[in-house]
Amino acid sequence: MSDYAQALQSVRPQLLKYARLQLRNPAWAEDAVSETLLAALEKPQAFAGQSQLKTWLIGILKHKLIDQIRRNSREISSSASDDDGVDLDELLFKPDGHWREMPQDWGDPEQALRQLEFMKVLEACVDHLPGQQGRLFMMREWLELETDEICKVLAISPTNLWVMLHRARLRLRDCLQLNWFSGAPVPNASSAK
Repeated sequence: MSDYAQALQSVRPQLLKYARLQLRNPAWAEDAVSETLLAALEKPQAFAGQSQLKTWLIGILKHKLIDQIRRNSREISSSASDDDGVDLDELLFKPDGHWREMPQDWGDPEQALRQLEFMKVLEACVDHLPGQQGRLFMMREWLELETDEICKVLAISPTNLWVMLHRARLRLRDCLQLNWFSGAPVPNASSAK
């Protein structure tokens, strides 16, 4: 048996517990897990390694569970017992109370949203810069092109470039002050100077 097949087999009990919890029918759960493992065996190249094997398999299993529910929708009893013998704590936690698999770090979602909102305002401010200021600001600060290259592309002198960059930065500072740091971000930054 290959290492990949052994890894699949080692995750099988956890997949089965998950499927039983969702379907409340051991036979259907067994079918869904078997179909999941078969799909993983048939296309091992589909596992890109961007997540843990178990996480990837649960993603496949979710689709197989939906298929099972659709196939057996007439037989699903609305009076199914909530106590099917599956211990959710056992599924998620080790006997010592620690996670079996640590939840993935989400970082700070509020900070990420604020950063995304800030980038939208900054982009709108750059879009409202006059003439070539927006273009040369993007070339210098975002594309990190060298002075000589920017001067060549825009056919300007280095002194002219630095004056225009200075003016662009001043305008961006004013725009961001008005549309971001004042506490009331304006999505289109239409009042950009």
